Amino acid sequence: MEIHNTAEDWVIAEVNLLCDTIEKNGHDESICTCNQCRQDTICYVLNRITPHYVASHRGIARTNQEGSDVQQSRADLTALAYEGIRRVSHNQRPYADHAAHSLENEGAKTASPVFNVPIIMGRAFNGLDFSPVQGSVVRLLQNEGIVSMRDTNWQNPYNLIPNINGTFTFWPGPVKTKKSGVTSAFQYMIKISGGDFEELSYSFTIPLTSEETVSPLSMIKTFKLPDLYLFPPGEEKAQLVIND
Repeated sequence: MEIHNTAEDWVIAEVNLLCDTIEKNGHDESICTCNQCRQDTICYVLNRITPHYVASHRGIARTNQEGSDVQQSRADLTALAYEGIRRVSHNQRPYADHAAHSLENEGAKTASPVFNVPIIMGRAFNGLDFSPVQGSVVRLLQNEGIVSMRDTNWQNPYNLIPNINGTFTFWPGPVKTKKSGVTSAFQYMIKISGGDFEELSYSFTIPLTSEETVSPLSMIKTFKLPDLYLFPPGEEKAQLVIND
């Protein structure tokens, strides 16, 4: 049995129970109980409690034994979960479909082999003073079209807002294929426009081998782009600098 954080089980169950109750009974406040807000609430609570790891079935059984300490902990958990539901609901993700009842990735439902595209990461800088670019928009394109992302938490286009140090990330959805073990090269283009800079386009290729199933999120499997440098109109042409 793999090491398991039983606190996740408690939090997931409590948040879903509260949201289901709100949906059934209604609420005076404007509370959103979509799956995206549920997931954000679960993260909110888990980031504020102590994890409880076990490495055996006996460990799980012991954590399920009712006692005064456990009951008090779960009472505190209920209060924190309700606080999280209210906070998340009043600060909803702007790009999420809050009418949706499921955030399952369509690609994850397929039974056919797929090419799992890794997370694509890059950074954009001002070519004159090397400061992070702000106010521009980054697009990931393939054959001149916008590439679909795994889910609504990954935006394409991606806005370079302050405090992200010019960093942009994309996670394209899996690409269906007929058999596993096949290697193919996927061509993409990054296009950065808007703000005070000339438009920049950068093409690159990712070699992939098809797999039997859709892979989960992993920050280990990433494709890092070289740093991109943009210039204002009339200055030196926008160019690319390769990291060592």
